Amino acid sequence: MVRLNKIYTRTGDGGTTGLVDGSRLPKHDARMEAIGAIDEVNSAIGLAICTLQGAPHAAALAHIQNDLFDLGADLATPGDDFAPGEMTLRIVSAQVEWLEAAIDTLNEDLQPLKSFILPGGSEAAARIHVARASARAAERRATALAAAQPVNPAALAYINRLSDYLFVLARAVNENGGGDVLWVPGANRVVPSPDADR
Repeated sequence: MVRLNKIYTRTGDGGTTGLVDGSRLPKHDARMEAIGAIDEVNSAIGLAICTLQGAPHAAALAHIQNDLFDLGADLATPGDDFAPGEMTLRIVSAQVEWLEAAIDTLNEDLQPLKSFILPGGSEAAARIHVARASARAAERRATALAAAQPVNPAALAYINRLSDYLFVLARAVNENGGGDVLWVPGANRVVPSPDADR
């Protein structure tokens, strides 16, 4: 059980922060960059939930927010033992599988894509796209960390699936794809004539 009695501790004033195992890292360390990026995704999802105003998808996003705290705790636990334990919180394959099932369910009713889509349509869809882009950025931070240090493979899979989920969710709230804004390649390449404004 987490218990926060005091919000400021002054322990980070020197530019370091503590991990689950008691070790300390510079706040700009690759591990902290990855954890911070996950927090940004979670915040963007929180804003999207406010826009959905209790719609059915809001509950799924709240579920994901909780998973993202698990993911942050996972990344804050260095080492190469990725089995969850009594004192070790790790992302597990069941959490990844939940996302995959959710993606499959959403995809059943979506219109097939005939073009890439622009982030937009409804406000809710646009906010979900912001969260999706944040998830992609978080994945880049996590894979950069994994290139140098051991990272739970399930954690990497989760953040990868999350951006896929947010993509199909944005389409679902955009009238099941009917409100998608399609990319038109090269649409603005025509150079106006010098006489166009006369």
